Amino acid sequence: MGAYDLARIGRDPAAFEVFYRRHFEAVTRFVARRVDDPHTVADLTAETFLAVVDSAHTYRPDKGSEIAWLYGVSRNVVQNENRRAARELRATHRSAGRRRLDDDDIARMEERIDAEASGRRALDALATLPKGQRAVIELMSIDELSVSEAAAALGISPVTARVRLHRARRTLRNVAGTPAPTAAVVTSRPTPTPTACAVTTPAMESR
Repeated sequence: MGAYDLARIGRDPAAFEVFYRRHFEAVTRFVARRVDDPHTVADLTAETFLAVVDSAHTYRPDKGSEIAWLYGVSRNVVQNENRRAARELRATHRSAGRRRLDDDDIARMEERIDAEASGRRALDALATLPKGQRAVIELMSIDELSVSEAAAALGISPVTARVRLHRARRTLRNVAGTPAPTAAVVTSRPTPTPTACAVTTPAMESR
């Protein structure tokens, strides 16, 4: 799907469905590496695709791949969730509109969360890094993006990304017993089940 087609997903339900099915599993894994509650994983995955509908026109293929851009959107959604002041306020905010998960949905989400446990442990090991360095190394080592893709996801230049990666690796080498994580931390991945977290926009409901 090119830039023109990607821009259509907010207007064309069929284009959105194709995009959603192609990337649902990747976004769910991305969120599950950062969140360990199945309801929250489902909510944030849905919010990512809703955000994509609003921001699809900003995608520029010359700045990076489609998946790198999508990870950037998802990362912002997860960060926004983390900034919320209290868990009680988050629960109140979601209670009216959150999709109810049945037992099968919860089981599938828990499987994804369990499969990404090593990724969450690796992210915890990066907690002492400066924010910019951590962002680059987590996208590359945990989410398996290239330098240029990580740079695109973060909205920085590849040169800046390489500098931050070098500094992050140097810092981790200096921390006793904290080796830099590698792509190998991402292990088994469950079979995609796109129906676990369906997204419908108001515009699409009217069609």
